[in-house]
Amino acid sequence: MSQLLTLHHLEYSQSFRVLWMLEELGTPYELIVYERDAKTRAAPDEYKAISPLGTAPVLTEGEMALAESSAIMEHILDITPNHTLRPEPGAPDRIRYLFWWHAAQGSMMPLQLMITVLNLSQKQLPFFMKPFIKLYVAGLTRLFMEPRLNRLMEQAEVDLETAPWFGGERLSVADFLIAYNMIVGAERGMINERQHPNCMKWIARMKALPSFARATEKDGRASMALNY
Repeated sequence: MSQLLTLHHLEYSQSFRVLWMLEELGTPYELIVYERDAKTRAAPDEYKAISPLGTAPVLTEGEMALAESSAIMEHILDITPNHTLRPEPGAPDRIRYLFWWHAAQGSMMPLQLMITVLNLSQKQLPFFMKPFIKLYVAGLTRLFMEPRLNRLMEQAEVDLETAPWFGGERLSVADFLIAYNMIVGAERGMINERQHPNCMKWIARMKALPSFARATEKDGRASMALNY
């Protein structure tokens, strides 16, 4: 590794996943924490100036600035020797790992984000519009988003019944990538003990990792989720 990694970490954001993974790997890095604007809850201007997209997280290494959690995690693994967080091609758990690595951001996150945004938007509407929009959102959620999210959660329950981690028998970077979806999903009631017992056990296993305590201490927040 030619230059020290710097994680630009925004409070209450998905960048917690990268912080957590760095602690698990024991990779040397510098941490710079940014607070959201007290009124808008958006990232501050100095953070947006660093990130290619103005979003969290962003990793810098010398002149390089890299955005997108999955891209950042891949880069960290590429430059970290002797890790076990990514099954090699041909390994027994490789296909399972690949599925959840891509499903986390490509399928689960968009659905959860849509549900959150739609519920949040209702709170911002004039009172006379709320009954009509509430019916629309309820129908859209019931017919489109919930069935797709439920199928993903059913597959998660099946897979976590056969092996303890999303990547199979060993902890993998897929577990760290999907951690935001799962932990925040549980906090917001999308994942629960009655319907998703294996997922809740997985959350407990993840939070029991010593790296979680170290990352939480450095983050300084009780949750990675932003409450509106």
